[in-house]
Amino acid sequence: MSLVKLTIKGISYSQTQNGAYALILNEVDGDRKLPIVIGAFEAQSIAIALEKEIKPPRPLTHDLFKNFADRFGIIVKQVIIHKLVDGVFYSSIICERDKIEEIIDARTSDAIALALRFSAPIFTYKNILEKAGIFLKANPLDSNLADNIDDVLSNPETFGMEETNTSGTIYSNNTFAELNQMLATAVEEEDYEKAAKIRDEISKR
Repeated sequence: MSLVKLTIKGISYSQTQNGAYALILNEVDGDRKLPIVIGAFEAQSIAIALEKEIKPPRPLTHDLFKNFADRFGIIVKQVIIHKLVDGVFYSSIICERDKIEEIIDARTSDAIALALRFSAPIFTYKNILEKAGIFLKANPLDSNLADNIDDVLSNPETFGMEETNTSGTIYSNNTFAELNQMLATAVEEEDYEKAAKIRDEISKR
């Protein structure tokens, strides 16, 4: 079976499933998207890995695993989403230490959170993408989603990014100094969703 490389398109919050987020993976050489419902903790961990400018004051679980692996010379080479059973995705982490390769079973959300930290590629098999992949004309982070993703998300709001509107953001009236102070406080309090929004306002200016 041939492998298909995937990239992360974004993370959206599902209002139909309390505390659930949808991770949207994008086919590198195609237009299909692979939506995967994940928990809030995993969504936060993945969002932090995507937001390079936000550094938690203490290592999260996936950061701790990365530090542990670095200390003992373990490299994550790639992640493969290898099975789909009853709507549940199964993944494997391909690791290497001292030129010996090992395959470790993992939840897909954990595997992707680690892949980001190791800059490892993410793959799935062609038959899984054919079975679960969908086509979206709209950006999955936009408010106008195609009907075939409504089963996964309902009126999603972007996780870790500021929503755009004509009246500006909720931080548009704050000074640059205030924003930097608010950003430091949000990171210290581990409110990373708020920190990402403040960071986006700073970047926009």
